[in-house]
Amino acid sequence: MRDARVLDAQIVAALLPLRPVNAHKGDFGRVLIVAGSRGMAGAAALCAMAALRGGAGLVTVACPEDALPVVQHLAPCATAIPLPQQGRCASPHAGPLLLRAARSADTLALGPGLGDTPWLWEVLSPLFCLDLPTVVDADALNAMAKLRPLPRLHGGCVLTPHPGEAARLLGISAAAVNADREGSALALHRHTGASVLLKGAHTLITDGADITRNPTGCEGMATGGSGDVLAGLVAGLAAQGMPPYQAACVGAFLHGLAGQRAQAAWGSRGMTAWEIAEGLAESIASISAP
Repeated sequence: MRDARVLDAQIVAALLPLRPVNAHKGDFGRVLIVAGSRGMAGAAALCAMAALRGGAGLVTVACPEDALPVVQHLAPCATAIPLPQQGRCASPHAGPLLLRAARSADTLALGPGLGDTPWLWEVLSPLFCLDLPTVVDADALNAMAKLRPLPRLHGGCVLTPHPGEAARLLGISAAAVNADREGSALALHRHTGASVLLKGAHTLITDGADITRNPTGCEGMATGGSGDVLAGLVAGLAAQGMPPYQAACVGAFLHGLAGQRAQAAWGSRGMTAWEIAEGLAESIASISAP
């Protein structure tokens, strides 16, 4: 493996896809986000807003019926698909509807706020057969962690665990993950075949062949919903044609930069994930040509 690369604004700017002046929304990709549940609709909305702020042309959120009004209120530029519901979460019968919706997408983001249900992986797993770039986050990761051995995923998948989620996937402690972050990220890649974005201070991204360190971010980003923003941003970048590993690297840098801007404006105690999502546009503009 090569030595770890450290991202900077120049590297990230060179990786951002161009946006032709005669383009239309279909040129910038379609993202399907499977997220949300009763009481966790905000996770789906944050994910959707980040995909849009990251430049995706069209974003659709598939969420349980109870969550749909909140999602459409908070993310009015995204469309939404109501999923059949059991309790507070999507029901075991949501799979065929998701599969039909995914066939019209270029990229998937799975997991934010979906809830912990025994049938979640069974509902989501057929989506991986489509071989679309797929961000696997939050409750989708927790559903994976219940399986042994861990499922093998296609190379277009990006796992986005925080240390606690990585620990559950690997069957070790969060302290062990943090003691060897590079080794933990590489172990997750070996087990699953996916690229891995291991969140935390100095986020690590690896596809097994390369490893990248992200220098941006701040303590104020330790707030609920921050990871939902990152998942949506990575999916939105991948929808525009970026290879998933590249989208993960660029997304981590821009997410951290937006967090730094939010902290400068609101302070480390007062900022929220919403300010991170709202700051993505300025962060991208600050390092890229119009």
